[in-house]
Amino acid sequence: MIKDTPLKIADKTFTNRFFLGTGKFKNKKDVAETIAASSVELVTVALRRIDIERHEDNILEYIPDNITLMTNTSGARNADEAVRIARLAREAGQGNWIKIEVINDSKYLLPDNNETIKATEILAKEDFVVLPYMFPDLYAARALVDAGASCVMPLASCIGTNKGLKAKEFIQILVDEIDLPVIVDAGIGRPSQAAEAMEMGVDAVLANTAIATAGDPPSMALAFSKAIASGRIAYLSQLPQTKETAVASSPLTGFLYES
Repeated sequence: MIKDTPLKIADKTFTNRFFLGTGKFKNKKDVAETIAASSVELVTVALRRIDIERHEDNILEYIPDNITLMTNTSGARNADEAVRIARLAREAGQGNWIKIEVINDSKYLLPDNNETIKATEILAKEDFVVLPYMFPDLYAARALVDAGASCVMPLASCIGTNKGLKAKEFIQILVDEIDLPVIVDAGIGRPSQAAEAMEMGVDAVLANTAIATAGDPPSMALAFSKAIASGRIAYLSQLPQTKETAVASSPLTGFLYES
């Protein structure tokens, strides 16, 4: 029986490879119940949803202390804005884990790889643990490694679409070529799609919309957590290769054909 090792990113290790985004939930109670149901160990929160002056409506009140909190730079349109948000988050006591999210496209909401690389380089030099959200491009991924990123987070498809692994072939290139954890982020809409991503060899999956907009978010998050664990086991077990022609499970010889 294959035994897995925890996922290591910077100075932390994770046994659950399902990461959760906290946007779009109908209420903060659902966030707390979803975290509990799925046993996630890392959640990401936009700085604009954190109000440290108010406790009742502060989303941080619904996230257990043992959870790794990663502030994201949602809303940043360029590197300068992303860096400013990251610094504000750390000054507000939210730690140094930051998901760089730079989007200057209002239609497709695609991440700006060039500005993401710039922000990553600045923040990594300031001792941030930088997890950059990116379009799956090998050259950009290599530049992010050189800039000091702690992982790369390629999109599976356009954010919020639930379309699944539309960028599968390009993500596979990153898995094969990048010597950092690869975390699929954005576009995963079903547990089966998350399992498929893990079977490719990615290290973790971050999902938000598919959970928050489900009829029962805690149950959906549990399904995602189990699917991701299942996909990981399948990958470690070395999936069998596909074949173009049929191959019988049992030999087509024996008593039925004996004269």
